[in-house]
Amino acid sequence: MSEHVYKTVELTGSSAASPEDAVRRAVERAAKTVRNMRWFEVVGTRGHIEDQKIAHWQVTIKVGFTLEGA
Repeated sequence: MSEHVYKTVELTGSSAASPEDAVRRAVERAAKTVRNMRWFEVVGTRGHIEDQKIAHWQVTIKVGFTLEGA
């Protein structure tokens, strides 16, 4: 197994559909500018309530990516 050094960024995704969709949206958006993403960790989940119903999920994640070069 090769050894890696990781850097992390913290992101918050939102979705009206589900917490999983909020995570997916955050990762997909980050993939447009962050290379070599390898893992994510959910660090917080919260939501917005309107009319006594869940209106939006907000999920904060840490995304780890490998650094390039030696």
